[in-house]
Amino acid sequence: MTAPLSFIEPDWPAPDRVKALSTTRLGGISQAPYDSFNLGLHVNDDNKAVLANRQRLTQLAGLPSAPLWLEQVHGTRVIDAKNWHAGIKADAIYSEQVNQVCTVMTADCLPVLFTEANGSQIAAAHAGWRGLLNGVLENTVSKFSCERKNILAWLGPAIGPQQFEVGAEVYDAFLSHSAEAESAFRPQGDDHYLADIYRLARQRLNQLGVESVYGGHYCTVTEADRFFSYRRDRDTGRMASLIWIEHK
Repeated sequence: MTAPLSFIEPDWPAPDRVKALSTTRLGGISQAPYDSFNLGLHVNDDNKAVLANRQRLTQLAGLPSAPLWLEQVHGTRVIDAKNWHAGIKADAIYSEQVNQVCTVMTADCLPVLFTEANGSQIAAAHAGWRGLLNGVLENTVSKFSCERKNILAWLGPAIGPQQFEVGAEVYDAFLSHSAEAESAFRPQGDDHYLADIYRLARQRLNQLGVESVYGGHYCTVTEADRFFSYRRDRDTGRMASLIWIEHK
């Protein structure tokens, strides 16, 4: 028997016409280690199960159209949803059209959803540490044709600050961008650190003038019954974070 589909809805003051959610690992038909609501076609799961899960997502989440899936490469490219095509390589997607479901997949990396306060523009970004370091959030925000203070951002489920161990090269790279980043790292043995990807993202967004930042209270690694985690399991599924503008 299939477990009930489980969604996380952002706790943010987005306008009513903007709809958003993140999936969990619950509610699909994939078998272990992809159990059960795996949405990634690139992780060696059975494609039929993944496609069935994707169809289930569209139906049960009441999506106005199929999600616009990206081929994510840990880069900084942002596309406009009107230019989307299957297999397009990008790590963020922006839209100002109704019924376009902007989507990113994660399993420890940070999904960030954006909306203008009036609901006329939205975006979704995939921010692993490489993309975050190199400017995927900056590139996404640059697509918005409004004052930065009018942008809301929500940080979805990602690896928590007690689990994200990185080497000195990651620490050095972030500090070379901004000294403020040091507060997001705690020493963990020789040349290793625990990194707070949520704090790093908040810092980047605040530096851009995006002050209305919500979410950031999850840990995909420790909440094994709820989330997929690449760092924890290696062979695992992918979750999705989605945002769209409903027709008025």
